Amino acid sequence: MAREYNLEKIREKLIDTLGSSKTGLTGIEISEELGINRVTMSKYLKIFAGEGLIKQKNMGSVNLWFIEDGVDKLSFPADFFQVKNRYLDYVLSGSAREAHTLIRTSLHSGATPAKIVSEIIIPTIEAVENSYDSGKIGRSEKNFLDELISTSISLIGLLEEEVDPKKNMVILSTDYQNALFAQAVSSVLRTQKWRVSLLGDMSSAIDVMFDIDLQRFLNKVWSKREGVMIVTIFSSKESEIKFFSQAVNTSAERFGKNFHLALCTKVAKKTKVNADFVSNDVEALLQWCQTVFESYKNQ
Repeated sequence: MAREYNLEKIREKLIDTLGSSKTGLTGIEISEELGINRVTMSKYLKIFAGEGLIKQKNMGSVNLWFIEDGVDKLSFPADFFQVKNRYLDYVLSGSAREAHTLIRTSLHSGATPAKIVSEIIIPTIEAVENSYDSGKIGRSEKNFLDELISTSISLIGLLEEEVDPKKNMVILSTDYQNALFAQAVSSVLRTQKWRVSLLGDMSSAIDVMFDIDLQRFLNKVWSKREGVMIVTIFSSKESEIKFFSQAVNTSAERFGKNFHLALCTKVAKKTKVNADFVSNDVEALLQWCQTVFESYKNQ
């Protein structure tokens, strides 16, 4: 009977083993260290190399395995503060490879996607924005750093689960500034089996016909009216919050009680808008979405 191995335990042992070796190890040496047969170990090495945890170098006739730069054995939640600071340093210095490796390592060390986004990604997005606003970096550099963060977010999306057709979400941002926040939250929701339609920056859609355009789209993505539909708006401008909220609320009359509007913003509390959820707390938003779905199931 074939022996079953725990992938997480193998990953942890491999990081320990290669992390303590400065000269690298052959596949045979690794299999002996971990007590796994060579053929099986070879398969695992290919998996971990694909994840960006290890790399292979040819030294003459010998193939050696090394730990990737930036890969450490992490323990969560204790290491969140350390990882947040390291990730911010990597991003601000434009060290894309190290930044992405740190996110991969965090994911494989037990950090949940929700916590990675709320504790690491979002503070970094805000720090880059602050650097731009204060004149420390220009638009070109900001765009470069935003793309770096966006790639890190896409790594979380690789953990996407098979969607639940009853968990439906449309997410949009009202400006470029909030597009990364929307992408980050979308990546987490997809790991929680939400069927997410990410519309990105919709600032160019501000016109008198948008409510009709939105209704047509909702009819396509939620044609069977199965389960719940939550439209989530990310915004930092009062006028745009009003415009998009009114468009969504116009659609709400057509779609019934399982249709909801959420606003992720700092300014909406000062604005008179009809929404089911208003906060700039991403973790609170994620929890509220799950509560809405649980309430639907208990109807």
